[in-house]
Amino acid sequence: MNSPKQVVHLTTVHHPYDPRIYHKECMSLHHAGYDVTLIAQEADTKQDGDKPIRHVPIKKYTSRLKRMVLGPIDVYKKAKRLNADVYHFHDPELLFVGWLLKKKHNVVIYDIHEDYITSIMQKNYMSAPVKKIIAKLYKGLEKVFARNMELCLAEKYYKDIYKRGTCVLNYPTINEHFIHHNRTDKPLENKLLYTGNVTYVRGAQIHAKIPLIDEQMSVHFIGKCPSELAEEMYEIAKDKRAHLHIEGIDRFIQKEDIEARYLSHHWLAGVALFPPTEHYMKKELTKFFEYMNAGLPIICSNFPVWKDFVEKHQCGIAVDPYDDEEIKRAIDYLRNHPEETKQMGENGKKAVLEQLNWHTEEQKLIDWYNQLTIVY
Repeated sequence: MNSPKQVVHLTTVHHPYDPRIYHKECMSLHHAGYDVTLIAQEADTKQDGDKPIRHVPIKKYTSRLKRMVLGPIDVYKKAKRLNADVYHFHDPELLFVGWLLKKKHNVVIYDIHEDYITSIMQKNYMSAPVKKIIAKLYKGLEKVFARNMELCLAEKYYKDIYKRGTCVLNYPTINEHFIHHNRTDKPLENKLLYTGNVTYVRGAQIHAKIPLIDEQMSVHFIGKCPSELAEEMYEIAKDKRAHLHIEGIDRFIQKEDIEARYLSHHWLAGVALFPPTEHYMKKELTKFFEYMNAGLPIICSNFPVWKDFVEKHQCGIAVDPYDDEEIKRAIDYLRNHPEETKQMGENGKKAVLEQLNWHTEEQKLIDWYNQLTIVY
């Protein structure tokens, strides 16, 4: 009997229990019979012994420069020793590592989580000329180093950029607790939920002013947030700062803990009021699917792609993120029309259960892996 194919996932950037990398891809491959190892940062929780995926830790660097220089060296040394059938990496800074690991008799997969060129161009800490140079340099390096690699795309629109890529979309895993959770046994609360990393480009400043727009409303953030940004958000909320609840200041919140928060209140809605950026205006947020999975209606920015999405699935309201009156009207509508609010949540949940879930993507991933490894 043949031994299982050995798969190694590599990341210097993402948390070892990142939802896409660990809970979706690694776990799905493990259940499909692959021998899966994850090379990632040291965990900030002591749970490795309870996890079914072998975790090879690398040092966690506080400096971005050190991480980008020393992290790949550490990853390469550890990955090379494993002599895997498949290396699957998740960060652009590991392109050279992937190139070094690629041999005649193995597969190397570059998992593209973002439109990195657009992402580089929206970095606020770099000047425009520097951003253009770095974007051009990255594009050239990617073209050279990724030539013999397989490309795994997390978003539909990335296919416009990477024609030969294979889409394995970042849809949510179905949560049984969400399916049976009853959102009608108690009144809706004046609470809005935001999950995921809290950043400027993900609307932190816009969300922070919601308690000023509607004085009854509190906003709960469940995700990693830099302490400096948290202080700025409290300043924006002024005398309503007590209406901002930020869980995850300078720390990662695990998937299980985020999912538990969905069930902890009768949230009015999940929010995603992002400022317009080229990157986010094109993509369907993973956050949408997670809100829908939990039966929450969505209040989001009225970007054409997002507006079309919530209208197609009848699961939320799209508003101008800079129009306070429009945001207030959306909140009032949901608060004053509980039956319609409930129906939006049910519509979203139905769409996730029937089509927008990880089960279909999981099968695509496994079938793709089986095809890639059958010749080796």
